Amino acid sequence: MNTLKKGIDLENLDTAVNPRNDFYQYAAGGWRKAHPIPPEFPAFSVFTDIREKVRVQVRELIEGLGATPEAKEYDTLAQKISDLYGMGLDMETRNRLGASPILPGLKKIADITPENLQDTLQELAFGITSPLFSTGASTDFADTDRYVMHIGEGALGLGDYEYYLVKNDTNSRILEAYEKYVKRVMRLAGYSEDEAERIWKNVIRIETEFARHTMRKEESRNPLNLHNMVSMEELQRKYPVVDWRKWFDSMGATEVQEVNVLSPGFLNFITRWLPTISIADLKDFLAFHAVTNATGVLSDEFYDADFELYERTMSGTEDKKPLWKRAMAIPESMFGEAVGQLYVDKYFPEANKEYMKGMVENLRKALAKHITALHWMGEKTKEKAFEKLEKLTIKIGYPDKWESYEEIHIDPSKSYHDNVLEAGRWFIRRNIKRLKEPVDKTRWLMMPQTVNAYYSPSRNEICFPAGILQPPYFNFEADDALNYGSIGAVIGHEMTHGFDDSGRRFNASGNLENWWEKEDEARFEELTEGLVKQFEEVEAAPGVHCNGRFTLGENIADQGGLRVALTAYLDNCDDSASKDIDGFTPLQRFYLSYAQAWGTNIRPEEIEERVKNDPHSLPEHRVNVTLRNIAPFFEAFGIKEGDAMFRPEEQRIIIW
Repeated sequence: MNTLKKGIDLENLDTAVNPRNDFYQYAAGGWRKAHPIPPEFPAFSVFTDIREKVRVQVRELIEGLGATPEAKEYDTLAQKISDLYGMGLDMETRNRLGASPILPGLKKIADITPENLQDTLQELAFGITSPLFSTGASTDFADTDRYVMHIGEGALGLGDYEYYLVKNDTNSRILEAYEKYVKRVMRLAGYSEDEAERIWKNVIRIETEFARHTMRKEESRNPLNLHNMVSMEELQRKYPVVDWRKWFDSMGATEVQEVNVLSPGFLNFITRWLPTISIADLKDFLAFHAVTNATGVLSDEFYDADFELYERTMSGTEDKKPLWKRAMAIPESMFGEAVGQLYVDKYFPEANKEYMKGMVENLRKALAKHITALHWMGEKTKEKAFEKLEKLTIKIGYPDKWESYEEIHIDPSKSYHDNVLEAGRWFIRRNIKRLKEPVDKTRWLMMPQTVNAYYSPSRNEICFPAGILQPPYFNFEADDALNYGSIGAVIGHEMTHGFDDSGRRFNASGNLENWWEKEDEARFEELTEGLVKQFEEVEAAPGVHCNGRFTLGENIADQGGLRVALTAYLDNCDDSASKDIDGFTPLQRFYLSYAQAWGTNIRPEEIEERVKNDPHSLPEHRVNVTLRNIAPFFEAFGIKEGDAMFRPEEQRIIIW
């Protein structure tokens, strides 16, 4: 075990606040005061701080590639990454070209007739736009050893249906900004003022109708609602919106015999709606989505329009991101594992991976202890839970084999837009090709340089990329209380996702299956209802309450992860567990480390945006609401009745 003893960073505390009344502010208030939100961000957090450090490191790596001899040789990885980055930086060329790169796509839309409608929609779906519905290959929820075709919902320019349907001052302000945005980008794309006005009216009318039929976010948390397999014959009979056989054949998916319809209600609506819309109105809708999909790779004027709506109005951001960050985002995502390999080679010590392996196993044993002790779960269900936990796959740092990008070509003679479009088409073709392949469960769903982690229910795996395995989440120089309270809680969080309201519906192999006894399922749902109510009582902003049902999975994982991490710490801690450091007991350091990891400042506009669209609760509530259920926390800080952080024992919800 680690013997170096670094305690809590005392400067991160706000000692003017009583921890028994607002633990989040007490633990992270000093950090929050020292880290005001930079103008280019809607929020700034400990996570953001690490991400920015990684971003600078990745920039140095990418720019370093440009100085190598390989960067001068066509079709080398160095040439692809450095040239694409350079095209993103070349605003002189991008501004000179203006909207010209997207004109061929807009010409295809302008030439639509009733006779060529499907053919054109098929062409547009290969990278330009597919706003009526989406198609793509992914694993079968019920048999994750195979890929199947999925059909998803269409596009909403504002992302969430509530903006269109819920009447309040915030949504009115955003809709007003959306109108300006639509008209602005269409004028930039070469349409007249009258045409832009007409396009806006058609876009808002159509998207409002789409919003009425979009699956509600709370419903989408239940994977049973998303699993609706139909044969090709049934698909064509139920949803004859297009000739589906022809559609899939055009994509190269000639072997498709059955399809999963993710949102039957929406696809049924599109099937009824499309024959009623005029070709002229449909062209306007398609043209807008073709333009807005491309704004990030066009001129400054298009980015300015994007910024005003999506960043300034919707999130409260004050200033634009520097060009290098915008330019770097595309090659980093497009060639993500190649960049990740460079990052790991330079910045990720192998010792971190080895330490994490041990910690993950400690957390796995701790979660098994919790399952054993559950009073509300019967033995038959526990056996299945143990099996799922035992089969959980662990991925740490970086993949064992790296993605190849040989078939992506970056041509310096073509525009930035056209290179990105062609690369995007390669990803679409690569996705469709998976239908003919066995599922590769060694493939990573995050890049190694990502500062985050995930649980995949269909793979029953947890993944911790190299990017997150650094201070303050993971630090060899910190005592175990700090590491278990931060990265340990993250590990426990991802493990617990396998048993949250959504993840629990998948079995040990990642297949959709109800492995619960009815009585245990009923008791679980009763407990989760209590957690839903706890969060929905919280007012995130004046008149805006948290959505406890939408955030339920993350709230279950926060609480479960924190409790399991504590058990793992107490079972495996070093000799520092018996000592105070800087006047704090081991338990106090553990909980302070957890709370400090969520230190965040958020703009008011971004708070409302997150409450609508983010399945995670706000950082403050991930700390204060979660901790108010946990008895060892009360003991650690002497919290008693009358303190704001106190919750009576009979009102506390403990699930995992």
